[in-house]
Amino acid sequence: MQSFPPSDLVSYAGFVLVTDQLPAPADFLLHRFLHVRLKEMKQSNCIFLSMSEDLGRIKAVASKAVLNLGQNPNFMFIDIAKCIEAEEPSASNCSRLRPIVDLLSSFASKGQNLVILDDIASLEWLGFSSLELFRFARALNTLCSKTGSTLVIRHHIMNAAEPDTLFQLVLQLCSYHVEVRPLASGRSGAVSGEICLHPGPGMDDPNHRSIPRTTALQYRLTDGGAIFFNKGTSEGVL
Repeated sequence: MQSFPPSDLVSYAGFVLVTDQLPAPADFLLHRFLHVRLKEMKQSNCIFLSMSEDLGRIKAVASKAVLNLGQNPNFMFIDIAKCIEAEEPSASNCSRLRPIVDLLSSFASKGQNLVILDDIASLEWLGFSSLELFRFARALNTLCSKTGSTLVIRHHIMNAAEPDTLFQLVLQLCSYHVEVRPLASGRSGAVSGEICLHPGPGMDDPNHRSIPRTTALQYRLTDGGAIFFNKGTSEGVL
């Protein structure tokens, strides 16, 4: 049975960078990280830092996975835009991001967490520089590393042929890079896209997982979720 992400990646103590492109958004994958973590690690805190999705949609998607986030004490949603707006307009960009790190640090003593940042590219579009966001990602990574937590950050790739500066910087921090890609041959009714898994510069485990592009895991999105199957086939399982 094909599935993604595997349980050991969801519980991995390190930084997982997820990149996607407009024809193949990775929303579904972030939701799957959240759902698998809540189901398999019931004592783990899951903190969703959002720039892209509102709480209502996250709850609605979770309900299809038989998860009631509204009554789950281990789930926390943080609206990044509201946190930034609450800061003084004259404050520096670094100062405007600092309260988010401080808020997360209050959970650092509560054991292993899952922290999802969706997404870092939107912050760049708000005027934060690549260097400022690299430092923000590094601060989150350092915080998560102290407690053996999992950090998942999504970054939108606007031009796959010319990776942007922010991607190149953040890539240097990650242990795993999950690449969600559209099909090279174009859109297909049977296949929504494909997933590759690459070790990042921060990976030090010789037995790490890997899914190269030549054997990418393909998926099809349905109303009930994602169906995964090996490249070159169109049959899959939930």
